[in-house]
Amino acid sequence: MAKYVMALDQGTTSSRCILFDREGNICSMAQKEFTQIYPQPGWVEHNPKEIWSSQLAVATECMAMVGCSPEQIAAIGITNQRETTILWDRKTGEPVYNAIVWQCRRTADMIEELKKDGFDKKIRERTGLIPDAYFSASKIAWILEHVPGVREQAEAGEILFGTVDTWLIWNLTRGAVHATDYTNASRTMLFDIHNLCWDQEILERFRIPACILPKVRPSGCVFGHTDCSMLGGEIPIAGAAGDQQAALFGQCCFEQGEVKNTYGTGCFLLMNTGHEAITSQSGLLTTIAAGTDDRVQYALEGSVFVAGAGVQWLRDSMRMIRSASQTKDYCEAVGDTAGVYIVPAFAGMGAPYWNQYARGTVVGLTRGCTKEHFIRATLESIAYQTADVLRAMERDSGIRLRSLKVDGGASANDFLMQFQSDIVKTQVQRPGCIETTALGAAYLAGLSVGFFKSKEDIRERWQIGTAFEPAMSDDRRETLLKGWRRAVKCALAWAEEE
Repeated sequence: MAKYVMALDQGTTSSRCILFDREGNICSMAQKEFTQIYPQPGWVEHNPKEIWSSQLAVATECMAMVGCSPEQIAAIGITNQRETTILWDRKTGEPVYNAIVWQCRRTADMIEELKKDGFDKKIRERTGLIPDAYFSASKIAWILEHVPGVREQAEAGEILFGTVDTWLIWNLTRGAVHATDYTNASRTMLFDIHNLCWDQEILERFRIPACILPKVRPSGCVFGHTDCSMLGGEIPIAGAAGDQQAALFGQCCFEQGEVKNTYGTGCFLLMNTGHEAITSQSGLLTTIAAGTDDRVQYALEGSVFVAGAGVQWLRDSMRMIRSASQTKDYCEAVGDTAGVYIVPAFAGMGAPYWNQYARGTVVGLTRGCTKEHFIRATLESIAYQTADVLRAMERDSGIRLRSLKVDGGASANDFLMQFQSDIVKTQVQRPGCIETTALGAAYLAGLSVGFFKSKEDIRERWQIGTAFEPAMSDDRRETLLKGWRRAVKCALAWAEEE
């Protein structure tokens, strides 16, 4: 009998594999970093063959760690860095160019062109996305335009496109399956999230032939089976979802109004909005949430640009700390920030402000400010920025936040999580297992093959590791938020011309 579900977690800097048992416990885990390629300033690429080889290597390693045969794996679930774009030869499987990574800004001018004739509004309406070089559409167009011979091959049906999930599925099945799921399709800027189909008019605008696109399926379904030459047997590939949607599912945010925040380099907040696609008035994105059938659920998504990156800044640039874990003790050594606010707008401000010219700002400095106050102000800024996005979600959706589920590296910081609870005046729930992205992929795959019985079955197994309850007075909270809003005004004022 099958004992495990395998999660392939293909991230921006590393490929990981985790084997989970029926209780959602981690049985083995392997990780391998791969090369980051920067051909020019603002350009970011990966070698697709290295993505594939690193992912296959960790899968094999994970199986070896527990002495597991292919028959003992019920299914494979895939979660991946989103928007990263790969084009390859249908016959040979050879990539025609490096993967263009979601962070790459080379197509920013192409996006500006769209805005001139108002086509950006059409894209927003149909895809739920604010047009940006971040998404796959302009990356595909760039490869078709700049790699000799590829456009002609694509129009002749000899080229395939995929986000990373599609590339892994195609390789695992030795070219038998060319497919993606609704969540990854919804991040390409080519997919009509209301009618659940590739949008012909947008394809024509980007001059992308429809024949290169993968078939789109629910996140939880059997896409195909691994070829015997890969992992030694035919294992169902039964789940796929973009990393942030996988984390939402892994946190059991199955109901309308449930929210998760992943504290990484930045923060990614997603709110399940049920079967209604809500158009944001606050610069949030509308996207498809991971699910197991064709009746999709939607989510609102907002990003905080600087979260863990602020802590890295304290460590590497300011040299105020030696490790991220020290911040908790420094923060608790003082009762407050002595009136200091830090707005870490190192690369502009995201939702709900959307000002790319804002810059990092420190306000409220007095002679009494110490290193401890400065570190605490940096940590508090993560919670304030999260609160700004959550309030925008509540305004857009009309849904009052009931609790906030958290994961990611910085969620391990008890000081930050308590302050987060205080500042949003709601319970913050940190799960026992914070590997929620991989767990979400495992849940999707396991549900599809009956390894897990139902969503209710999964919800019962999901365990809160620690719950943080708000303990701050309303007056104190309002005073702090008022100060934060003033600090943000200063950061935005810096962007204004004299």
